[in-house]
Amino acid sequence: MIDRAVRLSFPMLLAAALLPACSDHSKPVRVRAGDVEIAASVSPRELRVGKNEMLVELRDANGEPIDGAEVGVTVKMGAMGAMAPMGGPASVTSLGDGNYRAAFQLDMGGTWQVVVKATPKGGATVSAEGSLTIGTPGLRLAAAGTSAAPAAAPAGAEHQHGSAPPPQPVAPSASPGEFHFDPTRLQQVGVRSEAARLEELDTTVRAVGRVTWDETSLHDVTMRVGGFAGEVAADSLGAPVTQGQLLFQFYSPEVFAAQREYLTALRSDSAARGTSVPERSRAMVGAAERRLRLWGIDAAEIAALARRGTPQEYLPVRAPISGYVVEKEIVAGSAIEMGQRVYRIAPLDPVWIDAEIYEAELARVSVGMPAEVTLPYLPDQRFAAKVAYLYPSLQGDRRTARVRLVLANPNRELRPDMYATVLLRKPLGARLTVPDTAVLRAGDASFVFLDLGDGHLRPQRVTTGTESDGRIEITSGLEAGQPVIVAGTFLVAGESRLRAALESW
Repeated sequence: MIDRAVRLSFPMLLAAALLPACSDHSKPVRVRAGDVEIAASVSPRELRVGKNEMLVELRDANGEPIDGAEVGVTVKMGAMGAMAPMGGPASVTSLGDGNYRAAFQLDMGGTWQVVVKATPKGGATVSAEGSLTIGTPGLRLAAAGTSAAPAAAPAGAEHQHGSAPPPQPVAPSASPGEFHFDPTRLQQVGVRSEAARLEELDTTVRAVGRVTWDETSLHDVTMRVGGFAGEVAADSLGAPVTQGQLLFQFYSPEVFAAQREYLTALRSDSAARGTSVPERSRAMVGAAERRLRLWGIDAAEIAALARRGTPQEYLPVRAPISGYVVEKEIVAGSAIEMGQRVYRIAPLDPVWIDAEIYEAELARVSVGMPAEVTLPYLPDQRFAAKVAYLYPSLQGDRRTARVRLVLANPNRELRPDMYATVLLRKPLGARLTVPDTAVLRAGDASFVFLDLGDGHLRPQRVTTGTESDGRIEITSGLEAGQPVIVAGTFLVAGESRLRAALESW
């Protein structure tokens, strides 16, 4: 027992010899991490802005010093508001006999997080975590995953007659980075907290769209032979037409001659029926009929020609589908060339909506994704639609991608070239979320303020995911039910930063 006491006291004697200003060192804090005992003290005893040191002592389960270990000490302060994170790894020097010295710089007042890691030769890595505060004696330290122990009492503070010192209350602010506000003050300035919760989350993309014709339903009226327009029935753009309705009368010398040839072939066929070669005349009838069909004369008009027995100068040209005249190239008496488009007809049910989304949002949109459409023309109505197509290229000048929605329009309320607001939604399932007002960003880092109760707050780094309807998904750093500050977040960040700056003066 005496030998073990001597062995345990020797490292501190060595530390005293190596560090002459021992009176300016804090009393060591000892924690056990696995099979390793870690003892740590800081110099000066009350830490200051500028250069500081930490003495780390490592012992195995038998109380023997651990030399040649890889020791890492990190002292840092996380980002808050626009303030970037500070600190980092300390410079560690081996002193022998299980002792190591870490030199580090503190750039401002406040509470700094401490992590001590040690990897003995051939052993597993152990670590301890805690915090230190400028102007406060010692440091707090605990094995990773346990509650931090309070700073050890300064030298000379032992109770008289060798009895143990009276128990000291440990403030809830033992966690690294924690600070305290007057609860009444928080209430007066409107600071409010809310628990992180699991809820059904949608990924949403807002886009501006434009109503346009259904291009797959457009139909052109094109003449296959030259001629002239007679009376024009569909005589204006935008005129509604129904399938089979007369568009205009058409005269063509070639078509007129083909009608006469067809009637001549019919008479020849009738006369040849009593001869020995009736097939020749029937072939002539078939050839004349095919010529009329190739020139756009439908079967009904050809049948009417056969019944009438005389050619017709002006033949009717009828609408192939129901819709609206969106292009018109003729008036009465116009000359028409072969292949010329004289009408374009477009239906209004259904219609397309072409919406533009930013390139960065393209990965969040897929075919079949439900959408909601609103129009300034009908602000109180919502139209349900789905993404029908993603265009394969971007709009080069605007770097946006086009998305097509198909929308039924039975009442003809949606008209081409109307502007529309498109909201694309994709269910993501249950996700942990907080209000977007709870999250502050500093560079690439995001953090929230945990409400620990009774005015105690602590910055907590988090990883964020999808944002939707005023909520932000938290993928790591929080658990359901943990309260975070959701109102007055910037006030808390600003005041905590000011306090830390004042402490360093």
